[in-house]
Amino acid sequence: MPVSKVAVMNQQVSQLESAAARYLAKARERFAVQATRALVRRQLAVRTPVPLISFTFDDFPRSAFLEAGAILTRYGVRGTYYASLGLMGEQSPMGLMFQAEDLEELLHLGHELGCHTFGHCHSWNTPADVYERAIVENQKALTQVLPGIKFETFAYPFSAPHLGVKRVAARHFECCRAGGLSARRCFSHAGGQTFNSGVTDLNLLCAVFLEKIKDSPEALKGFIDQNARERGWLIFATHDVRDAPSRFGCTPGFFEQVVQWSLESGARVLPVVKALEVLRASQPKQERKLR
Repeated sequence: MPVSKVAVMNQQVSQLESAAARYLAKARERFAVQATRALVRRQLAVRTPVPLISFTFDDFPRSAFLEAGAILTRYGVRGTYYASLGLMGEQSPMGLMFQAEDLEELLHLGHELGCHTFGHCHSWNTPADVYERAIVENQKALTQVLPGIKFETFAYPFSAPHLGVKRVAARHFECCRAGGLSARRCFSHAGGQTFNSGVTDLNLLCAVFLEKIKDSPEALKGFIDQNARERGWLIFATHDVRDAPSRFGCTPGFFEQVVQWSLESGARVLPVVKALEVLRASQPKQERKLR
């Protein structure tokens, strides 16, 4: 029996409505991404006579401390570990997560401990009020383990933040580093897979995730060399560091090669909060007074 003209028209209308809905959803998302990049900015000029590099570890798996931390210590440098206290002692696809005793030892060795929300909240899908409670809860949990210690810097879990999340994170920290996965697509500038140069946004610092570039050593070395030429601030990030890493991590050998290249470039390798102190100290006096 032939399909009626009315049925054909209804099908066409339904297809058009679906296409329009998809287009509007993508347009809203593009607008939301652009709003996050453009608004709630805390600008800082990256002016330094010597390039800066920071190594950061998200979540953090115990191997990031035991393996990567030992490598950093061997080269006389330190890193930043972004902890979600709700993950402490848990098993994960990235291996065993950090233990309570690791936190005190980490600080004793001169590493920085940063915040990653208590429950590893998704930075794009979580309502701002829920996200802020997770930030506060993580600080309370840290105080129970290490009284008197306060998180100073932050890394967004999972994703680039939506604007509301960016706003609440900015209230609590000296600076906030972007996450490994963007909202659908990676930010090309603010918060994206590159280094910080010129004028950067302290509420959405750029970072280069080692697991995303470990199969392209030439490109990785290119980031380090370009950062040196432009005297920028390159923030590396990863998760587990072990011989058989997850897809979110890398091997100790690869990690050590990156540390070597970083030092050979003439960069100062510092935890995030220390690098920020260096940059702020290099600002003209008038700009520092305006902060």
